[in-house]
Order: sequence, then structure tokens, then C-alpha cells
Amino acid sequence: MAGLQAKLEIRQGQGLVVTPQLQQAIKLLQLSNLELEAFVEAEMEKNPLLERDDRDAAPDDDGPVATTSDTVELSLSDAPGAASAELDADYGDVYADASAADRACDEGPAPGLNDWSKAGSGGGFDSLPDDFETSLSSARTLAEHLVDQLSLCGFTPPEHAVGLALIDGVDEGGYLRADLVELAERLGCDAELLERVLARLQGFEPTGVFARSVPECLRLQLQELNRFDPCMAALLDNLDLLARRDMAGLKRACAVDDDDLREMIAELRALTPRPGAALGGGEPVQPVVPDVFVREAAFGAWTVELNGDTLPRLLVNQRYHARIAGAAKAAADKVFVAECLNNANWLMRSLDQRARTILKVASEIVRQQDAFLVFGVEHLKPLNLKHVADAIGMHESTVSRVTSNKYVATPRGVFELKFFFTTGLAAMDGGQAHSAETVRHRIRQLIEAERAETDVLSDDRIVDILKEAGVDIARRTVAKYREAMRIPSSVERKRLLKHAG
Repeated sequence: MAGLQAKLEIRQGQGLVVTPQLQQAIKLLQLSNLELEAFVEAEMEKNPLLERDDRDAAPDDDGPVATTSDTVELSLSDAPGAASAELDADYGDVYADASAADRACDEGPAPGLNDWSKAGSGGGFDSLPDDFETSLSSARTLAEHLVDQLSLCGFTPPEHAVGLALIDGVDEGGYLRADLVELAERLGCDAELLERVLARLQGFEPTGVFARSVPECLRLQLQELNRFDPCMAALLDNLDLLARRDMAGLKRACAVDDDDLREMIAELRALTPRPGAALGGGEPVQPVVPDVFVREAAFGAWTVELNGDTLPRLLVNQRYHARIAGAAKAAADKVFVAECLNNANWLMRSLDQRARTILKVASEIVRQQDAFLVFGVEHLKPLNLKHVADAIGMHESTVSRVTSNKYVATPRGVFELKFFFTTGLAAMDGGQAHSAETVRHRIRQLIEAERAETDVLSDDRIVDILKEAGVDIARRTVAKYREAMRIPSSVERKRLLKHAG
């Protein structure tokens, strides 16, 4: 047996190291405008060469200003990615490196190289160092909790879009403050659609959310407890009498005696008048400031423009740098000044390219979802991150970061960029994809049409019907959609229909 021995080997290989600068560039992508403002303020405190530029005129010799070409005009004939082609000439390599890093993360480390978590500054972008991703994390909000439940409803794309709009109208207490008539007009849909979606949303947790008044909030909670009866309904209709402690009037209105009224009031006091406060922390809802404006232009085109008010305008004070660099004598002082200049220039470049990337992604989304802007929510197309990423030559992880916490103001209202993404299923003939929500809706329609146990459709039969309609879908997908909609299996439905008959 050969003895163990230590030896040195030199290996050559290629790999991408996630440098601190690249981490910063990617971090900037997913910051909201409020988080970006706080980040920039912190950088200015650390770096004496950074200054805020509040001037309207062109910059002077103080140094470069973080600016970007901030307007793109789209026409309906634009090819994919063409809307932002003019941005590519001086786009730089920061986010090209980021997309390359995302791809490398998917493929794994190169042979002979250490994992990213052991080489360089961090791992893949789904597992970057704690001070990178987790620094942006916070307690889950009420809106996030509601959006998670919305994704399980099996809504059609129009219904899902309406659901997101209704969630935007919920305050920190869980009450719906949106005007349904105004919302229907803005989304280009009828009031019946809004009422139908709202009825489903009022079944979300915590119980009582999406109520439009205190009595409605309490009613939803009583219905959940199976305690909403005509006497309770009368009590909710006369809460003003309860506030005045008019017990005699309440007894007459509810047609109950003293003991019953006492029990009913005790039940009311056990309910939660502000169901959303437990998740929202009771903090006021921050107003949404759009990152991008979309406006109608001539001949059916759209103008996509960055909101300059959300873009920090910084400059590197070259005069101050020259003065302190010349005065620095110690080696450590010279290194500090050089690092400040390098970091300032990198931040300027990262901010500029962040703005360009947002504009590029937003322009492609507008091109893809032009029908929604023109005709309303019923015309949302199936769209996912990969569609946009392929069209503009980025990795879909990069597009995901860009669309997080970014809002666009359109003629139909202000929406988060993620609002425009809906999944789709391939068509049998290779034609236009079918929205997954539309397919779920079709499955629900087929099952609701069952009238007797002999008419119950198995998952295999539903697959055949959908394939006849041109939808390429697997049986396990039908089962998954059915279970997500909380629809029993065909065996259980047969039993239920038999007993009902």
C-alpha cells in the first residue's frame, strides 16, 4: 500500500467569482425606490467623494452624474427586444456578468473549481451571503399573505388581475377601500366580475379581510364560525344602538331576551374588528411611487419613461478628490482615497445600469401586454419571466429581480410589474399558448356541469376533452389543478351526486 504524501498541484480553469461589486449591482436590481434611497444615503455617509446633485443644469467639472436615457417609444410593430435596442450600445457588462453568474449557478461550478460559497465573495444568487439577501428580508406583510392565497385560487388571468387590484385596495387593517365602480372602469371589466372575485377573496385568511365596513367584517367572521343567524344579522344592523348602550332597543330589534342578547354581545366582543393588523403590524400602508410611466403616443404607440423622481442623482466630486489625494502622505490614506473613488464610480455605473435594465424590462412587458392596455383586463396574455428574458437577452433570474417591488403607472392604473405575468400551457397545434388560469377555469366549468353520477368526468376524460380543444395537458396537471381548486376526485363526486339525488 502506497504511503500517503502531500503535494502541490496547479490547475487551470474558468469560473465566475461573485465579487462584492457584482453583489452590489445585483442587490440594487431588486431594491424598491424607497430601499434604494436608504441605500444611497448610507453610501454617501461612508464615501466623502459622493454628493447628491440637486441641480437642473448640466453637470460641471465636479464629476460624472448618475443619469440614463430614460424614455423609449414602442409601436405595435416592434420586434421582441427592439423597443430597448438603443440601450445596448453603452449597456456595459455589469448585468451581463450577473446573467452569466445566474446561468453558471444553474449549471453548477466548473470542474476543478471550488464552490462559489468557498471562492470569492458568495454563492449563487439564490444562496448569496446572509448580509446580501437577508438584509432585504422583512416580516411578511398582509399583502404578501393575500397574494400567496390568490395564487392557489385557480383564477383565470382576468380574475387573477382583478384579485391583485383588489389586494392593492386593502388597508393595514384588512378593509377594502377601493371603489368598485371606479376600479371596474379602470380595469375595463364589468362590475359582476369584480363582485364574483371579491366574494372569493372574502374567504381568505385572516377571516374578515376584504370587508368594506365593520358590520361586514364581523359578518364574515360569524359566518366562518357558523354563528350568523337572523338575530345576529339584526344586531349587526343596529350597532349604533349597541354603541349607545340602548339594550331595550336592541332586544326589540333582535327579538331576543336579556340572556340571548348578553351572549350575542359577548360573541361580538370575541371577534377581531381589524383582522389584517396582526400581519400588517399596524403600520400605515406606504403610498406606491411608480418607477416607470407608460403613456399613449401617436398612432397607437406607447411611451415608456423612467420616473426621474425615484432615481438618485449623484456626482463624484473630482475637485475634492484631487485635493485630498494630493494631501495624502501615508500609504493607508492613499489606499482609502483610491477605494473611495473606485467605489463611487462603481456605484454611479451600477445605478445607471439599474435604471437601464428596469426600462428595458418594462418596455418588453408593455410590448407583450399591449392588448391589456388597450382593451382591458380580459385581454391579458399568458406571460412568464422566460418569455421576457429570452426577448431581451437576459437571464430570467435577473428579470425576476428587476420586476420585484417595481411599479408602473399606466392609463389603467398603477401596477407592480409582476402583475403582468401569468403562466401558460402549450397549444396542441403549436399556436398561441393557453393561460394556466384559463385552463383551470375550463376544468372547473366541466366539473360544475356534472348533474348525475353517470356524468362525472374522470381526470383522464378531462384531459381528452381539453386536448380536443387544443390544450396540451397531462393527467397529473389536471389532478394538480383540481386539487388546488379543492375539487374532490371523480369517485368522491359520484358519491356526493348519488346522495344528493
